[in-house]
Amino acid sequence: MADLRVNICGVELKNPVIAASGTFGFGREFDEIYDISCLGGVSTKGLTLEPRPGNPTPRIAEGHGVILNAVGLQNPGVEAFIRDDLAFLKGKGVAVIANVAGKTIEDYAAICARLDGLVDMIELNISCPNVRCGGMAFGIRPENVEEVTRAAKGALKRTPLMVKLSPNVENIAVNALAAQSGGADCVSLINTLTGMVVDIERRRPLIANNTGGVSGAGIRPIAVRMTYEVCRAVSIPVIGMGGITRAADALEFIIAGAAAVQVGTANFTDTLAMPKIVEGLNEWMDAHGVKNIEEIRGTLVLNG
Repeated sequence: MADLRVNICGVELKNPVIAASGTFGFGREFDEIYDISCLGGVSTKGLTLEPRPGNPTPRIAEGHGVILNAVGLQNPGVEAFIRDDLAFLKGKGVAVIANVAGKTIEDYAAICARLDGLVDMIELNISCPNVRCGGMAFGIRPENVEEVTRAAKGALKRTPLMVKLSPNVENIAVNALAAQSGGADCVSLINTLTGMVVDIERRRPLIANNTGGVSGAGIRPIAVRMTYEVCRAVSIPVIGMGGITRAADALEFIIAGAAAVQVGTANFTDTLAMPKIVEGLNEWMDAHGVKNIEEIRGTLVLNG
């Protein structure tokens, strides 16, 4: 068996496969299907200071090879997570990554301070609308990326900080550098692209929010390209995601430079997607004589 262990910011994962935020809840439902301790880590449902009911329904729609969602960060709040779900995840032996969100910079700092030392890593969801900037997401402008990252990092003394980057920007590598300048220990990408699906009979968008985040197999080539660009730009670890459904997809991101990957929408189409990806990574590495995952990370050679 190949050695799939990876170390990210001092946190050791038994393998590089992480459940992506918003697609895995807090792991309990999937643990009824398979033992989630086989995973490297779990990024929790996005957590806010207070409970959120989410957006009106319908809030999920299908496209060809993709899903649109505008769930609106429905979650029980950070205190309920700490009380009801944290011990369960820790007991599974996976890296616990708390995905956090807020409406203001102060929100981000407060929730990071509350979770500091309780989880293995915090993932900053900066695709949330900033109420002080007319609803523009924190992750659009590099100066805002740096500002919110610096505030979150300042609230943390023991827990590494990961910043989840939005692809809906002019240059994602510039924003990754802004996160690094703000003190991020690593970055993850890509978050969902913005899209719309139209009901041609009603001539209305299929989801109540009109637009939603696009994820699924159809976005993988975009995500791989952006991951490669960010890996070349920053000196901190990069976690890649976007359209991963099988081991070969995960290997694309790792060869492009990612230290680990997150798997999201694939969990909806195949509840066993992630254990299959872990098994597939082992099989591919054994077949190619690769002893350690680090041997192939960042080995992409461009044509020409």
